[in-house]
Amino acid sequence: MSQPQSIRTLLREHKALLIVMIVGIILLEVEIFAFAALKTGRKSVLEIRDKQGNLIHVTDGDHLSSFNKYYFEQTFGPLTQYQTRLAVKDRPFPFRAWFAAAVGIPVGAVLLFGFVVRAYLAIVHGDVLAGDTAPHPANAPGSRLQRIIGHLRRTNVFILGAGIFLLAAGYWIVPNMITYLGRASLDTIIRYKWIFLPAATVLAAIVVWIIYLRYLLARAAIASQAEVEKYQLRLTMENTAPLALTHDARSGDSAADAANPATGNPPRAGDTPAAGRRPAAQSNTDTPV
Repeated sequence: MSQPQSIRTLLREHKALLIVMIVGIILLEVEIFAFAALKTGRKSVLEIRDKQGNLIHVTDGDHLSSFNKYYFEQTFGPLTQYQTRLAVKDRPFPFRAWFAAAVGIPVGAVLLFGFVVRAYLAIVHGDVLAGDTAPHPANAPGSRLQRIIGHLRRTNVFILGAGIFLLAAGYWIVPNMITYLGRASLDTIIRYKWIFLPAATVLAAIVVWIIYLRYLLARAAIASQAEVEKYQLRLTMENTAPLALTHDARSGDSAADAANPATGNPPRAGDTPAAGRRPAAQSNTDTPV
């Protein structure tokens, strides 16, 4: 029997159970939304403070009930000794809490139910559970839809559901934890400001000192690099100046000889007569035939 047919058969056999689960999840979602909606809107809060302005007691509503009044007077004394103030607050819709509850509670309930069923099958019908966990070939024949359904069936739904549950819970817990830690840290800093203020001053001074030292080090490195380049340039100029003077002197002598060939200057050691030029003494001894 193919995978789609087995799923349809399973749905047909457990139709009543699936209907009950779907209706239960819908009712649970409606209840979660109604509970979140009750926490929104304009709310009146009665605050009771002492003569110094310290908050003693807070209760919802615009007045104390007889039981709350009796409990308050038995704990703090007569109510006439305190100041009462009615505070009105606008509470927005708790979207994060509603979303986390709407996703996490049904998924957690289904996971708990599946865990109970799986534990019962493992204890009572261990052979059936072992047959269900037999390996399936990855390249089994069938259409693409059948292969996708087979892959989904081989996926561990407990791990997937646990991941969804943790994500939903983290979406609500992590921001609240960050907010709580931020407020607690701010209150601690304000309460012990004479400890944190000198520490912050010392830390700022250390940072400024490190920045200043890095500035001095960078300036010294730039000055050293400039001195090195200046010395290299001086050595280069000193090495190239004698060569340039020698080359200019030899060029001047060659130019004078070429301009006045009859000067009769004796050739220098290593010099060769230029092509097409004869000595002056040889030209005087020639006679016409």
